[in-house]
Amino acid sequence: MAHLPFPLLGLGGALAIGFALGLLGSGGSIVTVPVLVYLFAEADKQAIAGSLAVVGVIATFGALIHARAGTVVPRVTAAFAPAGMLGAWVGAAGSQYVSGRVQLATFALAMLAAAALMLRPPRKIVTANALGATPAFDSGRTPYIRLLAVGAVVGLLTGFVGVGGGFLIVPALVLGTGLEVHRAVGTSLTIIALTAFVGFAKHLAMLGHEGLSLDYGVLALVAGLGISGTYLGQRFGSLLPAATLRRTFGSMLILLACFMLWQVLHPSRAP
Repeated sequence: MAHLPFPLLGLGGALAIGFALGLLGSGGSIVTVPVLVYLFAEADKQAIAGSLAVVGVIATFGALIHARAGTVVPRVTAAFAPAGMLGAWVGAAGSQYVSGRVQLATFALAMLAAAALMLRPPRKIVTANALGATPAFDSGRTPYIRLLAVGAVVGLLTGFVGVGGGFLIVPALVLGTGLEVHRAVGTSLTIIALTAFVGFAKHLAMLGHEGLSLDYGVLALVAGLGISGTYLGQRFGSLLPAATLRRTFGSMLILLACFMLWQVLHPSRAP
C-alpha cells in the first residue's frame, strides 16, 4: 500500500467521498481525486483512474439502497446512461494525449463549476428540498434528446478527469424532466456507477500499456470507508437543510479547487 502522509485526513477524506454521494447524489467524485493525490500520495494518472473505480463501487452501493426504496427511475436511466457511457469511453481515450497536470487543472475548473451549481442551486431544487414538493414528472414525455446531450457531456468529463458527474446530473434531471429530487439522487447514482466503470475500464487498459498499475489496497480502503460515508450521508440528508448543506459543500469545493490550481501552477512546491 502506498505511503499515507496524512493518515487521519486520508481516512476522513475517504468518508467524505461517500458522505457527499449519499447526501447529494453528487460531489463524491469531486473529492476522490484530491484525496488520492494529496492524502494517499497517488500519482496523477493512477489517482484519476482509481477514482473511477472507487466512485463506481460507492455509487453502486448507494444506487442499490435507492432501488430498494423505489427512487431509481429506469426509463430516465435508460436514456441518460448509454450516452454517458459512450462519452466516458471517449473522454478516457482522449486523456492519454495530455499530461496529468492538464487533467488536474481541468478537474479543478470542473470543481469551480460544481461549486457555482452548489452555491446557486436552481429554484426548483431548493423548493423541492425545503418544502418537500414533488415537481411534475411525466414518464411518457421525457426529453430524451436533452438527456442524451447532457449524458454525453457528463460522460466526457467523467472519462477525462475521473469524476462521476453527479453535480451536473442531479440538476439536469430535476430541471430537465421535473423529477423529484430524491428520485433524481437515486437515478443519478445509478448513472454515475455505469459511467464510472466504463471510464475505469478504459483507463485501466491505458495504464497497462504504459506499464503503470493501481494500488488496490488503497482503493479498497477508500471504497470501504466511502460506503460507510454513503450510509451516513443518506441518514443525515433527512435531518439537515439541503440548502445549507449545498452551500457548505460548494464553499469547500472552491477552497479545494484553488489549492489544486496552485499546486498545478507551482509543481515544485507540491508536498
